[in-house]
Amino acid sequence: MQGKASLNMRTFSTKKLVVTAAVAAVLVGTGTAAFAYWTSRGTGTGSATTAADATTLLVEQTSKVTNMFPGDAAQDLVINVTNPGPNMVQIAGVDAIATVKQADGAVGTCDPSDYQVNNKPLDRSGVVTLNWDAVELDAKAAQDSVNDVHFFNKGTNQDGCKGATLNFQYTAR
Repeated sequence: MQGKASLNMRTFSTKKLVVTAAVAAVLVGTGTAAFAYWTSRGTGTGSATTAADATTLLVEQTSKVTNMFPGDAAQDLVINVTNPGPNMVQIAGVDAIATVKQADGAVGTCDPSDYQVNNKPLDRSGVVTLNWDAVELDAKAAQDSVNDVHFFNKGTNQDGCKGATLNFQYTAR
């Protein structure tokens, strides 16, 4: 009997040893799994486009200036800049060039220096930088430049300005 018992015990021990070794192999295998990979490189191309041309801004005087005369009060000179386009634009400022058209038969001379814009006499060239804060003007948006204009009383005979018309050419930049 003793021989049979030892054979069964040995068989049981061998089976236990095989199962234990298999479990250990599985546990060790999952804990130290190795991954293999290839390295590679690639290239590609792409593109983007920009608008071919900026939209032309609309610049117009929206205030009406009534007849001016020596010693009169300043009047509003409001310039509106509108961006009719689909893209935002940067506007650094608004400039004006003033010219004077004298009335037929006027006696004497009249030029831009007979007028003031924003309390500053214009020089004979008539170039003036208007009030404007640099802005990024959104598409379909508008902004005003609020200024004032009046006749500059030089203290001398200014009969040449009777019936004269002060014209402005505005430019947004």
